[in-house]
Amino acid sequence: MKPFAYVRATSLREAADAYAAHPGSRYLGGGTNLVDLMKLGVETPTALIDISRLPLEEITELPDGGLRVGATVRNSDLAADPRVRTRYPLLGQALLAGASGQLRNVATTGGNLLQRTRCAYFQDPSKPCNKREPDSGCGARDGIHRDHAVLGHSEHCIATHPSDMAVALAALDAEVELYGGPDTTRTVAATEFHRLPGDHPEQDTVISPGEIITGVLLPAAAPGAVSLYRKARERASYAFALASVAVVLDLDDGRVRRIALAFGGLAHRPWRATTAEARLTGAEPHPDTVRAAVDAELARAEPLRDNAYKIPLARNLACDAVATLAGTHPGSPATP
Repeated sequence: MKPFAYVRATSLREAADAYAAHPGSRYLGGGTNLVDLMKLGVETPTALIDISRLPLEEITELPDGGLRVGATVRNSDLAADPRVRTRYPLLGQALLAGASGQLRNVATTGGNLLQRTRCAYFQDPSKPCNKREPDSGCGARDGIHRDHAVLGHSEHCIATHPSDMAVALAALDAEVELYGGPDTTRTVAATEFHRLPGDHPEQDTVISPGEIITGVLLPAAAPGAVSLYRKARERASYAFALASVAVVLDLDDGRVRRIALAFGGLAHRPWRATTAEARLTGAEPHPDTVRAAVDAELARAEPLRDNAYKIPLARNLACDAVATLAGTHPGSPATP
């Protein structure tokens, strides 16, 4: 047992001050990932700053018709909220596709964003991992990497980000609220919150030391837009994505007025498919057109020895999701 201090914060200021007073500390929300990593010896915090009782558990309306989701809102409560189910169905679908009911009852919005990769080399202190121990090497690159990244990886890390919720937030153009002190609050686009590994895979996000996620801002849903989340995994439930896709589609007279498409399970962060989006905007969502656009996006992939299967898997997920939303499955009455 490695001893650590425990502080139950009663305010954001108190939490930030406690973090500063305990170098090497970690914030504790639901603890569904952090506690596991502590048991494995991957995380060895000097102190846990418990923020689970801060007043951040509300889902509130925004003046523009969007929603603000507090950082300690439980995943199960967020998925069940009628406003989320009505306005942002892909977000509810993504949440319900992750973990088990018991975990969703404990896991928080902020904690979901901050969960770390489930790469087996990261979780095993006896194996080399640049994310866990910089400059120690990447055991997965020449080892077992069937589940690992095909987009945006580097020679230093090929891990994928595990969150389903984060993929949905990337497609929804959400923003993440951060508190670093009374005069240091900011928002970061969900698409920019997680980092690609580059030379520093130990840095999962753009969050600065001591900053606290206070909430997530969801913009107003466009009238008439439809959305969907699809996930492929080894088991029917309780498994992380081999590949997933979140799609928001807005059609105008049979053409794509706007589309947002984000992949999960392919990179170190949710992968917003901007190349595919640009090709599809203004076009008819014919299956061949969609496939060509998705192929243009996935042309950037650099698969490794054992994970090239992810490219056709992601392509088929994306094409099927867009066809479902547009009503363009081959043979359907709505097929162009």
